[in-house]
Amino acid sequence: MSTIFTWYGHATIGLQTAGVHLLIDPYFSGNPTATAKPTDVPADYILVTHGHGDHLGDTVAIAKRTGATVISNAEICGWLGSKGIKTHAQHIGGGFQYPFGYLKLTLALHGSGLPDGSAGGNPVGFLLTTNSGKKIYFAGDTGLFGDMRLIGEEGLELAALPIGDNYTMGPDDALRAVKLLQPKVVIPIHYNTWQLIKQDPQAWKQRVEAETQTKCVVLAPGGTYQVEV
Repeated sequence: MSTIFTWYGHATIGLQTAGVHLLIDPYFSGNPTATAKPTDVPADYILVTHGHGDHLGDTVAIAKRTGATVISNAEICGWLGSKGIKTHAQHIGGGFQYPFGYLKLTLALHGSGLPDGSAGGNPVGFLLTTNSGKKIYFAGDTGLFGDMRLIGEEGLELAALPIGDNYTMGPDDALRAVKLLQPKVVIPIHYNTWQLIKQDPQAWKQRVEAETQTKCVVLAPGGTYQVEV
């Protein structure tokens, strides 16, 4: 069964795999690049990398509408649970087998304060092994770190990496991340939402494909990519 990756703009991603709809960092309301409304997107599970408003986004509203289970770190899951949201808490290095695949939380170098000022624990990335055995890495908001090489040793089919700079890796460090991770395909995210993180993804694609064996797929907001089975 195919796995379909959708980039909704900024760091908001949809993934349809094994007949299950995942939403990652569902930031639609107030997102100038969003191509969908929070009332329209399907979700069986919502994955939240950290507590910032442009990532936690519409999680509460979508989870209440769809009944989706939210997967995040224990602190964010506790905060959401107090609002009546169904959650499954994990922490960095821990994995769990879900109907859609095996999901492991990875290190991310960032912050994680929640919108009301509460502490959101450690930010995370996600490493998903689909039921067909393909490994997909969602880096989340992060700076470059050397242990990306360990993640790459998993043998990645696809990686989604921020390239916007200022708040996350910029193009130079994101290129170094590709060299550590060595995915078959990389998709840039977290850029051009605002002037502060404006980047040229086509220029970055040229650098990636000139300096590595990785294919770079640049999506327009709302665009999709089918992961090879």
